[in-house]
Amino acid sequence: MNKPKLWTKDFIIISLTNFFVHVVFYLLMATVAIYVMSEYQASSGMAGLTVGVYVISALVARVFAGKYLDQIGRKRALIGSFVIFTISMLLHFGANSLIVLFIIRFIQGAAHGFLTTAAGAVAADIIPNERRGEGTGYYATSMNLAMAIGPFLGIYLSGYADFQMIILVGSIIAIIGFVSALFLQVPKVEYSEEQVHKISGFNVRHYIELKAVPISMLLFLVTFAYSSLLAFLSLYAEDIQLVEVSSFFFIVYAASLIVSRPITGKWFDKYGENRVTYPLLVCMAIGLFLLSQAHNGFPFLLSAVFIGIGYGTVQSNFLAIAIKQSPPNRTALATSTFFIFLDLGSGLGPYLLGVVVGMMGFRHLYFTAAIWILACIGIYYFVHGKKAAAGRKEMVRHSA
Repeated sequence: MNKPKLWTKDFIIISLTNFFVHVVFYLLMATVAIYVMSEYQASSGMAGLTVGVYVISALVARVFAGKYLDQIGRKRALIGSFVIFTISMLLHFGANSLIVLFIIRFIQGAAHGFLTTAAGAVAADIIPNERRGEGTGYYATSMNLAMAIGPFLGIYLSGYADFQMIILVGSIIAIIGFVSALFLQVPKVEYSEEQVHKISGFNVRHYIELKAVPISMLLFLVTFAYSSLLAFLSLYAEDIQLVEVSSFFFIVYAASLIVSRPITGKWFDKYGENRVTYPLLVCMAIGLFLLSQAHNGFPFLLSAVFIGIGYGTVQSNFLAIAIKQSPPNRTALATSTFFIFLDLGSGLGPYLLGVVVGMMGFRHLYFTAAIWILACIGIYYFVHGKKAAAGRKEMVRHSA
């Protein structure tokens, strides 16, 4: 039997939409902090808050998007939020004060949260059930590529142009993404009156999958440490005079992740999550330690290899665990819960770590982050690892 086609026009468009939105997101994440500190003479804590408010507003929007998306209509929600996202990008040109920039980023963050949630729901509808894992993996790869290209563009442009040029490039990318989304055909989702009634009521379980919370909370802790890279890597590179080298950090990061993902994915299925997760967390800790000690380009970029393999793969592994721990009919909500905690870590991290870096400096920040990740290994054991080991022993015993 032939497999249903995956690479349809609509799948390509929704993957490109996801890519363009995240390129803009990471472009700004890598440059806003340094702009705020240089343009407004703001503290590192305030610069981190300007980065973090975007992610926090995206988180809030994501929580409500999951409930109201189908009531609005998926394509209508996608296009509407894309309009707001693009307009708010253009409004950056008129940001003549820190408070105005803060408000613009809050609005754009909310649009981003609703937009990416809608895009994920559309992708889930478009991907054939028989190719669900493969299609979801390719869709996620579009974000991984953006994770490399966005910061690369941001750090590169910040070395040769002003923030207005960065906004211009981001605006062009957003407009291209919006135009491509207009050609998207979205399958219509029909709900019975009973389902509509259930959706309209209030219940915490409409927003959160409780069984996915433990591993998602651990993701929050790991992402909290990782957010120091998104917010402060360009400032750190400037501090240690490695600005030109730093523009390649996320390219190396993404290349390492993409090359290693098929291997670690097979290990995950063959040996279980514990045999993969423990080494990956150690790998991330090594990368942060190398970054904290970097005095030239080699250890700086080598740290990107370890962090890319470590954090990039741990993130997808934790998502697989969150879905595995949840009932089959609530996998979509488990995924939403997972990304809520991911957003929370990405949003709170820049602000709180911005305060910390003002007291201890960048090198000590990344050294402390390495210790933090090692502590997460112990937390993982109690949150999931111990139970996973017992379950695997039981499975081996029954198969013997």
